[in-house]
Amino acid sequence: MLKFSNFLFTESREPASDARVIRECLEEAKLCDELGVEVIWLAEHHFDGNCAYVDPTAFAAAVLAATRRVKVGFAVAQVSLHHPMRLAEQIALLDNLGEGRLIVGLGRGTAYNVYEYQGYGIDWREAGARYAEAEAIMLEAWTNKAGVTHKGQFWDIQAPRLRPECFTQPHPAVLRAASSEEGALHLAARGLPFMMNVQSIEVTRQRLAAYRAALAAAGHDEAHVAHCMADSWVWRNVVVAATDAEAARIGIPAFEAMQEQRRVMRERVYAEQGIRMVEERVPPARAQVESALIHGSPATVAAKMAEIDRTGVGGVICSFRLGPMPAEVANESIRLFMTRVAPEFGPRAAAAE
Repeated sequence: MLKFSNFLFTESREPASDARVIRECLEEAKLCDELGVEVIWLAEHHFDGNCAYVDPTAFAAAVLAATRRVKVGFAVAQVSLHHPMRLAEQIALLDNLGEGRLIVGLGRGTAYNVYEYQGYGIDWREAGARYAEAEAIMLEAWTNKAGVTHKGQFWDIQAPRLRPECFTQPHPAVLRAASSEEGALHLAARGLPFMMNVQSIEVTRQRLAAYRAALAAAGHDEAHVAHCMADSWVWRNVVVAATDAEAARIGIPAFEAMQEQRRVMRERVYAEQGIRMVEERVPPARAQVESALIHGSPATVAAKMAEIDRTGVGGVICSFRLGPMPAEVANESIRLFMTRVAPEFGPRAAAAE
């Protein structure tokens, strides 16, 4: 049974718009709660307006307070930018505020925006090692009632038992991001579910098949393989309108403007500093309309979701508000999706029409 969620990854192009866009994000979350969306995912990006609310831990508290049933997840918290004990405390508090509605999506940090690391005084080349050490510290903090004693490459910690303890025992659901097939296979060897970045449907099929095979090769039984697939998610940008033509008119320019906004910022930093974290000679899947954007009438979008459903993955992370798209346009797309598309995939669909 395919699950559907909303990725609140909303840009604000000018500082004067920040307050308005943050309020609109909260209203969008409340709408999703009313319509029966499974999860609200929150991003973390700094200094560029690409994620208006910036801090998913702070904003998650507001979303959890404003909603009743929807789960709230990180997609992802950029662990490399945080002190692990501080982040572990914040997550434990959020788990209590939401009474178990939290999904802790973890990642090393952005693979593209060097200025995010620079703004926190962190060498971007240390991101992977920082992430691995921080994750281990956080898991220890949540589960070791005697406290944390740790001497590592980046942190030297002597801490008593973490308070508050997590509402969910031993800790909230943890989900890791994997932006490559190698990353997905590494998580399969550990028997863990994952979040996949935007890819074409062909790559999605291939990667999930390889992930499933790697789970089995690592000795996980069929029940555990099924559990990992059910708890894994893939990401797409989604625009639903009354007709295919209307969805294309609304969605394609907004998607292209969003990609251009992000590209220009990265190129500006490269021109100023000569630093490029990732060399991309052709536009990646995340920047291509054909692979990254599902748009159309409810029937067309349902058919595209059925293709994803056949891969066996558990859920789709849908980004509905793209780039400069007005809030009311995105909200109508969400309503059409949850009342006309989601019901095709099982009873967890729309709670209201």
